[in-house]
This record gives sequence, structure tokens and C-alpha cells, in this order.
Amino acid sequence: MIRMIAHRLLVGVFVMWGAASLIFLIVRAAPGDPATVLLGPDADRSQIDSLHASLGLDRPLGAQYLSYLGDVSRLDFGESHRLGRPAMDAVLDRLPATVDLTLTATVIAVVVGLTLGLLAGGRPGGAVDRVVSACTIALQSFPTFWIGIMLVLVFALGLRVLPSSGSGTPEHLVLPAVTLSFPFIAIIARLTRTSLAETMREGYVQTARAKGLTDRQVLLGHALRNSLIPVVTVVGVQVGALVGGAVIVENVFAWPGLGSLVVDAVANRDYAVVQGATLLVAGIVVVLNLVADLLIAQLDPRIRTGAV
Repeated sequence: MIRMIAHRLLVGVFVMWGAASLIFLIVRAAPGDPATVLLGPDADRSQIDSLHASLGLDRPLGAQYLSYLGDVSRLDFGESHRLGRPAMDAVLDRLPATVDLTLTATVIAVVVGLTLGLLAGGRPGGAVDRVVSACTIALQSFPTFWIGIMLVLVFALGLRVLPSSGSGTPEHLVLPAVTLSFPFIAIIARLTRTSLAETMREGYVQTARAKGLTDRQVLLGHALRNSLIPVVTVVGVQVGALVGGAVIVENVFAWPGLGSLVVDAVANRDYAVVQGATLLVAGIVVVLNLVADLLIAQLDPRIRTGAV
């Protein structure tokens, strides 16, 4: 177990280095000049050159990269030239709203997805299985922003039971969380259904049935534990992806999380904020994957004992 954790942490370090390097190159390859955006189109060449020097953008790209890696290794993510404050402070101020949205969407997705997957996988090929399969395909087919717009039209503008944007009350959280959870529900439901259907054909399940156990006892007492192993893996990965996917949903519903902050930072070429937000999301993904690995080790004794 300790060796596995050490290996995952080492992999996580390389993932963070890769994410830091990739976002450094991407933001600098994007069109636009931070100095021009900050000073405006009427700025003269001397003003632009002076701001380039103060931001360190007049140095060669390699020198900028090495300096950037050194700062990140000291947890110094730079100053936001647009906000006039440390970039990570601005990111952390917006993080709680994104965490609330992501956790709520995850709870909805896990509860609904597992329920649908259990109903479908318990009797593969049945009427419930066909209905669930059709619904999950539909949920994965529609773009997230389109789902959000449809929910706003129905529940905010049509029925007028929920607010269409903003924050401050639990009601404001409902539509963005449900929108973000829909594709995740489909993934969990389909994976649970497939895993459970395969598990129900295993010999130990057939033995349990031969002993006279009811379908409910076989499902919950024998098949479910092993069926959850791939589901836990996917949940660990997808929760991190939800944090990144929340950017679109937050902008649709004007939710004050990382989404709107990153969009504004990209529009204003605020490198420090974009880099800080990206590295924070990457770190969350690494930690969640480690947690998922530990949960899988608890579900599968072969991993705990080093048998696999």
C-alpha cells in the first residue's frame, strides 16, 4: 500500500510538471499582448516596452519558463496585472463557489447514476434496462450548455420556480448543479450497468443464488461490492473533470466561481491567473485520483495484499 501511494505521488509530481509546462506554452502561444490589453490601443511603444520589462515578457521564452518553474516550486504563482493582487489569492477566493457546485453535481450524479445502473444491471435486457440505456445515451449526446439553456427556459422562464442566474441561496445552485451532473449521471449509470451485468454472471453469484438467497441479497451482499471498483475509478477521474467543465456551466448561469474568473483572465491575457487556476485544477485531479486508488484498494483486497 505504501509503495502504491509513493508511486502515485511520484506520478502526480510529473503530472503537475506537465500541466505547468503545457499551460505556460499555451497562454504564450495565444494571440494578443497583455501589455496592449492592459494599457489600451492608444499606448505608445515605449509604454508597452516598459510594461513588458516589468512583467518579465522581454526576456527569452526559455528564461521565462525557468523562472516560472522556480516560482511555482516555491508556490509563488505571480501577480495578476489586471486585478493588482496575487493570482492564487484571486483563484482561491472563487474556489469555494466552484467546489460547492462540483460537489453538489457529484452527489446528484452518484445517487441518480448508481440507482439507474443498479435498476438496469439487475435485469439486463429488460424494459428498465432499455429505458435507462436510451436516457443515458440522450444525456451524453446533448451539449452541456444546451442542457443548461433548456433548463433555464423551462424552470426559470416557463414555470418560474427557480432563478436563472446568480448565487446566494440554495435555489440558485439547483439548475447549474443539475446541468453539470447530467453527463456524469449517464457515465456512472452506463458503467454501473455494464459492470453489474458482468458480475451477475460470475460463479460466486450463481452459487449465492443456488443457496436460496433472494435477488436483493445477491445484488447488495455479493455483486455490488465488486461492481463498484470501476465506478469508483471513473468517479475519481470525472470529479476532477467536473471542476474544469464547470467553466462553461458557470458562465451560462453567471455562477461566481472559477469559470468566470478564467474566462475574464483569458480575455485580458492575465497569464498568472490562468496558470494558477489550471495548476489548482490539476492538483485537485491528482489528489482525487489518489483518493480513488485508496478506495479501490479497500474494495479489492488483491490490491491491498499486492496480489495484483
